Amino acid sequence: MNQAVLTPEIQAADDAGDAAQPTRPQSFWRNFASNNKVGTAAIIVFFAILLLAFIGPFFVTGDNDRSRNVFDTPSAENWLGTDYMGRDVWYQIVHGGGSLLIVATSAAILSTAISVVFGALAAMFGGKFDVVVLTITDVFLTVPTIILLGVLAVSVRLNSPLLLALILAVTGWPTLLLAVRSQVLSLKEREYIEAARMLDLGTPRILFREVLPNMMSYIVINFVGGMTGAIYGQVILYFLGLVSLAGNNWGLMIQQGYAQGALFFPDAMWYIMSPIFMICVLQLSLVLISRSLEDVFNPRLRES
Repeated sequence: MNQAVLTPEIQAADDAGDAAQPTRPQSFWRNFASNNKVGTAAIIVFFAILLLAFIGPFFVTGDNDRSRNVFDTPSAENWLGTDYMGRDVWYQIVHGGGSLLIVATSAAILSTAISVVFGALAAMFGGKFDVVVLTITDVFLTVPTIILLGVLAVSVRLNSPLLLALILAVTGWPTLLLAVRSQVLSLKEREYIEAARMLDLGTPRILFREVLPNMMSYIVINFVGGMTGAIYGQVILYFLGLVSLAGNNWGLMIQQGYAQGALFFPDAMWYIMSPIFMICVLQLSLVLISRSLEDVFNPRLRES
C-alpha cells in the first residue's frame, strides 16, 4: 500500500499540532507513589491492617473457646499457636484489631476537634477567652499523661468504647491546641484575612471558610499523630488493668499474657509477641504516613 508523502510544511504543522495538545497532568497519588516509596509502603501496610481488622473477622470464624493445648507453638491448625486457655492466637489477632482502631480513630477525631475549635477561637477572639483557654491548657500539660489517664480511668467505669475514646481525647488535645492557636495567630495577620474582617464577614465565616481550610494539611497530619497517641493510651490502660478486661483486643492480649506468666514460657512467646508486633507495625505505618504527608504538604521539606 502506498503511503502518503507529507510535504515539509504539512509535517511541521502536524508536529506543531501535536505539541499544542495539552498533556494530562499526573495524578496526586501517582506522584506520591513515585516520589515517596516509603510513604506508599506505609499506606499499603495500614490498609492491609484495616482489611485484617474489619474484613478478616468475616472469614476467620468458628468457636475459639474449645479446649486445646495451652501455650502451644504454631501449627497447621493454629497458625500463631494458642494462649493460656488453649484459644487460637490468630483468631484473637484478627478479631482484636477492630475495637483498637475504632477507639483510636474516635479519640483522634474528638481531640482534634477540641484542639482546632478552641485553639482557633482563642486566637481569633483573644482577650479573656484566650487567657482562660491557655490557663486550662497549661493545667492539663503540667499533669503527666499517664497519671491523668489512670485517675480518669479509675474515676469512671470504662465499659464502653465511646467512653474510652472520650477519656483518651481529654488527655490528647493540649499540645495540638497550642499549635493550632499559634498557626491561627499567624494566618489572621494575612492580607486576605484582614480584607475579610474589613468586609465584616463575621468570625464564623472567616474562621471556617478562610482560616481553617488553609490549615487542613496541618490538621490531617496531627490527626494521624492523635491516632498513634490514642493507641498507646489504650495499650497502657489495658496493661494496667484499668479498663474492662473482656472481648478481643491486642492490648488485652498483652495484659493477659503478662498476667499469666507468658514471659516465662518459651513456647508462649508467639502469644505475647503477636499483638506487640501488630501494634508496632500499625504505629510505624502511621508515623511514616504522617512524615510522608508532611513532606508532601510542606514545601520547605520538599526542597530540602
